[in-house]
Amino acid sequence: RPRDTSHGDWATNAAMALAKALKRKPADIARDLLAEMNPAAAGVAESSVAGPGFINFRLDAGHLASTVAQILAAGTAYGRSESGVGRVANVEFVSANPTGPLHVGHGRQAALGDAISALLESAGWKVTREFYYNDGGGQIERLRDSVYRRAVGLELADDHYHGDYVSDVSSAYLTDLASRRNTDEDGAREILRTEWDANSDLKDDVRRFSVACLRQEQDADLKAFGVRFDVYYLESSLYSEGRVEETISGLVKAGHTFEEGGALWLRTTDFGDDKDRVMRRSAEKGGEPTYFVPDVAYHVTKWKRGFARAIDVQGSDHHSTVTRVRAGLQALEMGIPADYPEYVLHQMVTVMRGGEEIKISKRAGSYVTVRELVDEVGRDAV
Repeated sequence: RPRDTSHGDWATNAAMALAKALKRKPADIARDLLAEMNPAAAGVAESSVAGPGFINFRLDAGHLASTVAQILAAGTAYGRSESGVGRVANVEFVSANPTGPLHVGHGRQAALGDAISALLESAGWKVTREFYYNDGGGQIERLRDSVYRRAVGLELADDHYHGDYVSDVSSAYLTDLASRRNTDEDGAREILRTEWDANSDLKDDVRRFSVACLRQEQDADLKAFGVRFDVYYLESSLYSEGRVEETISGLVKAGHTFEEGGALWLRTTDFGDDKDRVMRRSAEKGGEPTYFVPDVAYHVTKWKRGFARAIDVQGSDHHSTVTRVRAGLQALEMGIPADYPEYVLHQMVTVMRGGEEIKISKRAGSYVTVRELVDEVGRDAV
């Protein structure tokens, strides 16, 4: 757009940019370019060569106004395309562990993932919005133990979850247990005290109840934010269905693994990583798969479910995950593209209150939830 509106609505210096390569005067190039154009077909009322070789265009007001009629006629279809018709995409976002309500960092993921999904849908793609969550492992065990200790009145350690929501979950569990064991809350508390150490089923019961409680809470947070999901994928299913072991076996068979120090390693340096990574810890350290192995297994399921395009929205603290997961997928030699999945990494959220930064920590119980922010300033602003 020219600074001086008397020069027209639009101007281009293309002729001047071409002059050196073509070894011709810019004004002559501009005239030849204009002679080959059909400006009227593009809604241009006047066009002219000016100065050292600018081409100026003045738009036809009637042509511009006709766009309004097109917008009104198209309705909600205006601006959409069919470029993605017949193609499917999986967009995974939020994917918060069920260890507390969703904080504002998860809110940024929700906004990004939902916007990306809507953008693809507007181009005709069939999008599956997916939420992947860890319903096992160390963090969930800490949540379970935190709920138990709150319920029986024991002190919490530093690595336990200290948020007020833990007290709410423990109270709800006592009520539920009392109902099932035909006793009151004091009786339920005594059951927990006396059976906890020896009863693994009771520990599993507390874990399942806590996860279900907080998943329900997170669903309420997402509903307040206006974000929906089509699929909730449990990490535990990767183990129960044998997908993690299947992935490890596939990597060993493909010949990209080696043993060292009693651990099983994946030679990720063959695929651009800065160093090789442990796949399965040594027996001395429990013999469990490291955290990136189920991530690889999970993305194999996306590929096998027919998602040739998968997009993961994650925080910038997951930067190292990108190389490891892609290396694992390449090492399986299944024909998965080297850039699968696509990653959208967002900056972490900083929350200020009264000029002081609030540290976002679910364990410490110091954070702002998405729902609190929605209640305070409204969904659209958030």
